[in-house]
Amino acid sequence: MRVLVTGAAGQVGSAVAEALEGAATVLAYDRHALDLTDPAQLVERIREARPDVVVNAAAYTAVDKAEEDTGTARTVNAVAPGLIARACRETGAALVHYSTDYVFDGSKASPYVESDPVAPLNAYGLTKLEGEQAIARAGCDHVILRTSWVYGPRGGNFLLTMLRAGATREELRVVDDQRGAPTSSLALAKLTRELVAAGRDRLASASGVYHATAAGETTWFGFAQAIFAHREKRPRLVPIASREWPTPARRPAYSVLSSEKLAEAFGLRIGPWQQGLDEVMSRLPRA
Repeated sequence: MRVLVTGAAGQVGSAVAEALEGAATVLAYDRHALDLTDPAQLVERIREARPDVVVNAAAYTAVDKAEEDTGTARTVNAVAPGLIARACRETGAALVHYSTDYVFDGSKASPYVESDPVAPLNAYGLTKLEGEQAIARAGCDHVILRTSWVYGPRGGNFLLTMLRAGATREELRVVDDQRGAPTSSLALAKLTRELVAAGRDRLASASGVYHATAAGETTWFGFAQAIFAHREKRPRLVPIASREWPTPARRPAYSVLSSEKLAEAFGLRIGPWQQGLDEVMSRLPRA
C-alpha cells in the first residue's frame, strides 16, 4: 500500500510517517516539498504519486495567531483539505484527515459526540470546520479524526512549553477551568497506522467523521501537574482561571470528546491520557 503523508516534519506527521514505516510504502512530504498554500503543486503531487491513502497531517495550528492571520489559516486548514480531497476522488485514494475539538463551543457538560452541533469560538476552530466541510463536499472516501490537546516529543506544544518554562522559573500559573483530553502524537500515529492497515476498502465503507482522543480528561493545570511528576526539579504550579490569562483566541471551557463511534466502527481506542504522557516522557532526555 502506498501512503502519502503531508506535514511530515510536524509533530503528528513525523510520528505518522515513523509509525507507517514497514507497514506501507510511505511518501512523506514536509511543507517545503508539499506546500499547502500552493494549490496547483498540491494537486499535481497527489496525481503523480497515485497513493492508496493520503494522510493529511499538515495544518495551521497557531490558535492565537490565526485570529489575525485568518487568511493563511483558512488556506491551509480549509482550502487545501478540499483540494486534497478532490485529488483523492480523482485518483481513487482514501483520505485520513485530522480535525479538532475546537469545532465545539464548550457549552456541553458531557463528552461531545460527532452529531453534536458545531459552533467554533475562534478562527482556528472555524477554519478546521470549514476543512471538514470541504472534504465532505469533494466526495472522496474519507476518515476525519477530531482530536484534542495534541502534544508530543517534538514540535510546539504545551508539554514542551511547560518543560522549558519549568527549567528556568520557580512558579508557573496554569489555567484550571478548561477541560479536555491530552492526546499524544505517538498514540494518534499508532491509531492511524491501524486505520491504514484496515485497508482502502474498509476506510471507504466507514467514511465519515470520528472522534479520536485519549481516554479520560483533565485541565491544563492537571496536565501540568502530571508532566512535572516525571521531573525531580518541579516549579510551583498555581491554578488560575482563564480570565487571568487572556489570549487573542477564546478556548472552549469543555472539549472532551467521546470516541465510542470510532471504537464501534474500527475496534480502535486510544488508551488513558496518562499512559500516553508516560510514553512521550520516556522519549525525552531526563532533566
